Amino acid sequence: MNSLSDKTFLFVMQYVYILRSKKDGTLYTGCTKDLIKRFSLHNEGKVFATKRRIPYELLYYEAYRNRNDAFEREQYLKTGWGRNYVKKVLKNTLLTKEV
Repeated sequence: MNSLSDKTFLFVMQYVYILRSKKDGTLYTGCTKDLIKRFSLHNEGKVFATKRRIPYELLYYEAYRNRNDAFEREQYLKTGWGRNYVKKVLKNTLLTKEV
């Protein structure tokens, strides 16, 4: 019988994420391999695209094993169809001010 300690089942995951500015409610969609670090960088004002709207809250994320799959998903979520998907999936979350 194999246990988890016998084999490593960890993968480097790629994350597609959606943030909401607590300042003005603007949504931001991004992609990263280190979600915690990237979220911190956004809130520290170290990401050019988001630094004027800090602080942020993490609303949503998806994890992928393949970088290209994650990048394609990020690009889709930035289209009109993708934004409609986000509005539908996060309908109740988007109605609240904070998580």
